[in-house]
Amino acid sequence: MKKILIFLSLFVGSFLFSQNQDTSFPKTAIDDNKKFTTIGNIGLTVTNWGVIGDFLATQSPIDQPSCEYPRGSSIDHLFAGGLWIGGKTNQGNIKVTTGAFNSARITTAGSNNYEFTNTNIPTDIITERSSITDNKFYSPNAISHQDFVAEFADTNTFIPGTAIQIPNHNPLGIAVHLESYAWNYPFADAFVILNYTLTNVGYSGIKDTLNDVYVGLWADMVIRNTNILPPRVGAPYYQDVGVGYINHPDTAQLIYAYEFDGGSNYTNTNSYVALTYLGADPVEGDNTYLDQITYNWWLFSGGDDWQLAPLDDAAKYQRMQESILDIYYRNNVQRQRNNFMNLISTGPFESIPPGESINVVFAVVCGKKFSNIPISVDNTTTKKTLLENVSWAQRAYHGEDSNRNGVLDFLGTDSTEDVIPNGKIDRYILPTPPSPPNLKVIPDDGKVTLLWDDFSERSVDFISKAKDFEGYRVYRSFLGNDLSLDGIFTSMQLIKEYDNVNGLFYDTGLEAIRLAEPIEEVRTNSETGLLDTINYRYKLEVENLHNGWQYAFAVTAFDSGDVNLNLPSLESTALTNVAVISPGTPAREASSKIKIGVYPNPYKAGALWDGGLERQRKMFFYNLPARSVVRIYTLAGDLVDQFTHTADYNGTDIEWYKQFSDDNSQTIFPGGEHAWDLVSENDQAIATGLYLFTVKDLETSKIYRGKFVVIK
Repeated sequence: MKKILIFLSLFVGSFLFSQNQDTSFPKTAIDDNKKFTTIGNIGLTVTNWGVIGDFLATQSPIDQPSCEYPRGSSIDHLFAGGLWIGGKTNQGNIKVTTGAFNSARITTAGSNNYEFTNTNIPTDIITERSSITDNKFYSPNAISHQDFVAEFADTNTFIPGTAIQIPNHNPLGIAVHLESYAWNYPFADAFVILNYTLTNVGYSGIKDTLNDVYVGLWADMVIRNTNILPPRVGAPYYQDVGVGYINHPDTAQLIYAYEFDGGSNYTNTNSYVALTYLGADPVEGDNTYLDQITYNWWLFSGGDDWQLAPLDDAAKYQRMQESILDIYYRNNVQRQRNNFMNLISTGPFESIPPGESINVVFAVVCGKKFSNIPISVDNTTTKKTLLENVSWAQRAYHGEDSNRNGVLDFLGTDSTEDVIPNGKIDRYILPTPPSPPNLKVIPDDGKVTLLWDDFSERSVDFISKAKDFEGYRVYRSFLGNDLSLDGIFTSMQLIKEYDNVNGLFYDTGLEAIRLAEPIEEVRTNSETGLLDTINYRYKLEVENLHNGWQYAFAVTAFDSGDVNLNLPSLESTALTNVAVISPGTPAREASSKIKIGVYPNPYKAGALWDGGLERQRKMFFYNLPARSVVRIYTLAGDLVDQFTHTADYNGTDIEWYKQFSDDNSQTIFPGGEHAWDLVSENDQAIATGLYLFTVKDLETSKIYRGKFVVIK
């Protein structure tokens, strides 16, 4: 086996050994649970103490995604998950360390059955890397578009820096180096790879060979839309999970979950989540590791033997060794609903001598159900998209080893699997679509203008080495799509396509959108903080939009593919440059005679615009000056509310946009519109009636007046 990162792992292990928490309490380790994936279409929280997921947002002061898919939808698929390791000492003692286990709530490492802790090196929080050159975390050592790197171990029996003992913890002496990988390619944005390197560093002065080692990934997979069921509200949806497994070594080895039948009372979420085994490297010379995979379930709370959670090391080890009995699976698990706990394991690794490492790789994969049949249905057809996403995760893992035979092969006189010419198999390599263009979206009165540059046209595919740009595709959402259960991004549809005239695709050409002269803009790069000069060379106007509603727009680039290398045409993700906009009026100029007003007027509660809840209401003041103060009064002259408007207003003060816009992409407003939530400055919902308003232009001090009606 390749000794991956052994030096680093040995250093971590020796440090932990030298600071044996059985007798002393050194500087407190830093639990880092604030990192979550934002690159692809999954939002997954990753920690430096063996846990994945955010316990459905009960973990942090702010709500973080707990395997949110699609990103921006608020649909979480995970309560929590974690790494399991079990093995035998030379004396035959069985030991199992669990990173996560059945628990209603956990707040830190070192609680019962949460037995990994991060190191007590002060700087040892999760580090982030990116292979994207203009990303602020860019590193030439990055594997994916967003890597997280963490170190943790099971060698502490006390929570570092405290006198609090970790209950029932009997360390194996394992140091773990975790790297997670996520990409933003549309064909590879529905999985997060978890690459674990496990090193035997010994414990309490004893360096013992570990035998018959199993490695597993456990998770409490539950599915709900947190817009419908708020993160900190418990509900019977925990009982509404269906599960299953696939064990086909040539195609997929995974354990999965889906919402069985939520209906209107729960989440009605039509998607899968899977824990997928991708591969492993044993210790060099270990010829007994046969990639045996086991699958197991039990209930969060159950009474029968198979339903009971394994509570001691021997019971946990047995669950990792053996799959659930087929009779229990067929009669009590398959196509049933319940509060299932899920465990997929691999092993046995014959032995891990002191100082040696093994490498085990899993992936968390999501996918929408392929058909529109009832969500309780689970069959080969409904898992089609999930399995396609699993296939791309496998392709990423195997990298250059395209035929997965473990050796580099020549594919022809001028072609070889050795894409990076170094004589060894390099993993985590994917074909690359063109880079997405830089996009600027400008909202206006009833329309939006899209401007983008030609950055994509200089892209070179990593596999074929060809500059194979072919064209652009324009996507948009439609009226009311921000209310979709899957989020506004998932609702986007292709509206325009432009490609080179070369006998491929539609041959529409690019001239219809090409500007005669580029439009130059100097802007601050949101990733690096540096100034970038963008030359926009393409322009498209989309008209007949409704003011005050949210729309998402994106422009992607696609390539021509490569028949010789069996590469289909690949397209950049729409999530990289997607923008959410609200069309409306630009800022009113001082000399303008355009009327300042309010819409909808009258405001009628209960309409689609209304949102259904008091806090989700909104109305718009339009044609406002760029700097102005708006005041609302009753007919009696009592002040109801007031606010200051600026041209860069983005709606973040309104509950509608907190609820139905993407957390990471604030809505872009035109400079002359401002939303108001019909709530007084005393935090009271206003009543039916006629209201007056004034608008004071802060540049000219001129005051404008108007009125509107609210009907509830």
